[in-house]
Amino acid sequence: MRILIAEDDAEMATFIAVRLRELGHLVIIAADGAEAIRLGEANAHDVIVLDRLLPVHDGLAVLRALRSSRVMVPVLLLTALGRIEDRVDGLDAGADDYLVKPFAFAELTARIQALSRRAPISDAPHTTLAWGPLQMDLIRRRVTRDDISILLQPREFELLEQLLRAEGRIVTRTMLLERIWEYHFDPQTNIVESHMSRLRTKLNENRDGDMIETVRGAGYRMRPPGPVA
Repeated sequence: MRILIAEDDAEMATFIAVRLRELGHLVIIAADGAEAIRLGEANAHDVIVLDRLLPVHDGLAVLRALRSSRVMVPVLLLTALGRIEDRVDGLDAGADDYLVKPFAFAELTARIQALSRRAPISDAPHTTLAWGPLQMDLIRRRVTRDDISILLQPREFELLEQLLRAEGRIVTRTMLLERIWEYHFDPQTNIVESHMSRLRTKLNENRDGDMIETVRGAGYRMRPPGPVA
């Protein structure tokens, strides 16, 4: 599953993400309410795990914003507030389930699995992304250009996914470091550049036109489909 973890406690967020990835899930972390809203609205997730007490916008505000934007992904609300009134507030705001801290990881995963089974078929996230002749199958983890398969390593696949989801908008180096490598600081390496170079080589091998554009001083974006001057 593709799971969004909105949690400002970096240690807890990392622990949950690492354990869920060990189970084969794709996990993205949001550190505050504004980022949770942005990622929740921009990306297709199967489940959102949402902390009640987030900075910038709290969990209830995030819930209301997502539901008003017709994001109907199942949401599991995490909180240290155990009063009945707090649980009711969360459910009224649009949460599908509620888990009080501290909790056992086994219970968290069981609740996530239960929520994923509840999601209506009509609300199922898109499983493919496309940009001109480029097609990405998120389920089979398969990429093709002009119907020819391109074998990508996991990080290369994630880089391309971020660019495709941006739909031609610029994705900065900082955004890629945070979303793919979960670095909330500059590691002072060329890790993004080296992976991007390999991705470009594979996408453009024996083909005309570079599909990825480097915007100097800003980041990267997909070139508009069509002939490249």
